[in-house]
Amino acid sequence: MYKDSTFSRRTLDEIKADIDTAATMRDRVMQTSRDLGHDGRVTDEVLREVLSDRGLSHSHRHLAAWMYFDEGTVFLQDANSLILKPRVMVNALRYLKERLPEAKRITTYARSATVSKRTVDDLKRLKEAGLDRVHIGLETGFDPLLEFMDKGVTAEQQVQAGLNVKTAGLELSEYVMPGLGGRRWWKEHALATAEVLNRIDPHFIRLRTLRLPDRVDLYDKVKTGDFTPQSDDGTVAEIRLFIETLAGIRSTVASDHIMNLIESVGGKLPEDRDRILAVLDQYLALDPRDRLLYRLCRRMGRCREPADLDQHGLRPGLESALARLEEQGEVESLLDGMADRMV
Repeated sequence: MYKDSTFSRRTLDEIKADIDTAATMRDRVMQTSRDLGHDGRVTDEVLREVLSDRGLSHSHRHLAAWMYFDEGTVFLQDANSLILKPRVMVNALRYLKERLPEAKRITTYARSATVSKRTVDDLKRLKEAGLDRVHIGLETGFDPLLEFMDKGVTAEQQVQAGLNVKTAGLELSEYVMPGLGGRRWWKEHALATAEVLNRIDPHFIRLRTLRLPDRVDLYDKVKTGDFTPQSDDGTVAEIRLFIETLAGIRSTVASDHIMNLIESVGGKLPEDRDRILAVLDQYLALDPRDRLLYRLCRRMGRCREPADLDQHGLRPGLESALARLEEQGEVESLLDGMADRMV
């Protein structure tokens, strides 16, 4: 998503200016609340007033909704905020908490290569300043695949980064990409990634299945024959091997994205392991026709797990829809296209 953007580090003054802008918007919303007699609280009436005021920007409306739901979550944007010097990040976090005291939890993306070079003391200072959680796109723990994808990090650095974050007392969410090994390295990808995570024991393991629309760089390697994408069935088998190999950790697994074929592959380890494996086995045990029906159901956004096929009266409509796709030919490419549009 950042390939057309020029890399640059923002200055502390620029960051503070953005925070000031958000605080000014917050003050405008609170003034609307007081004008309506709600003493600064964002009630249903206040939210409706802000949303209907054409003189206010989309950002005003977004911030009003943030205040209305009162969850207080702030996500620092861009892919690697921790590349800023720790001193700058600490000052920015403190300023954010000062100007927007409604912020109850602050999270950010970071790269393993960066975090592995940050000292635990630096990360502790960020936590003390207000940072709560770090999201890292681990993707794989298999070194040949990391090199093939030009990830710029090794498995050992992935481990060091994760341990640094946890030792500093921050929550850690690691993102894994099923399918990234393609058909060549699917087994090595699953096993090595699980072993890396066994060493880290992150708070969260989030699955983000690889999709390959023709606009992504990896698609060029598909055209040259250097990468053969894994099938949906193969990806489910890969995830099963990955889950089965996770051991000795207390992570929460989440399949919370529409790109994932089975959404209910999630839970707390180790107690939910057998249930997660059972859901995967349920899909793998389906006959080929029912697998197609389920994949169609999921790509239409109507199923979360294989058991949904025979609930809510979905099957007759799915059978008809699949028959129409079969008349057009190229069912697999049509299903892939439906999935790719979710990226």
